[in-house]
Amino acid sequence: MTAALETLVYLVVGLAAMMIGYLIIDLIIPADFPKEIQEGNKAVGWVSAGIYAGLGFIIRSAIISFTVSDGQELLQGVLNTAIYAVIGIAAFIIGYFAVDIVNKKFNFNVEIQNKNEAAGIMIFGIFMGVAFIVSGVIQ
Repeated sequence: MTAALETLVYLVVGLAAMMIGYLIIDLIIPADFPKEIQEGNKAVGWVSAGIYAGLGFIIRSAIISFTVSDGQELLQGVLNTAIYAVIGIAAFIIGYFAVDIVNKKFNFNVEIQNKNEAAGIMIFGIFMGVAFIVSGVIQ
């Protein structure tokens, strides 16, 4: 199988995983992400960036941890990548709620809806930190 075809397959799988992760986390956090982005809510922009960057990092680690030499192995690599993406999404949600529960001084849900950019940056950091941990386990 050519590297170009493998790249295309992983690109499609990776983009799909990132978009699904975005949609799931949009359902979890009580803010309408597309509407908030249109209104210029930078906090939601940071959260969204954290989802895409963090999942991209996890997906990258899953891809490079699996060597492909034929179609069967590509299928297994894609499956492993999808599994780690799901684990990453779940880990982001756990990280979001864990930090929110421990931090008693403010509520992430309220701060994101109030367009608090600092809260969005903090969530971005949580998602990236979680992505580094998941990625480290993969490699």
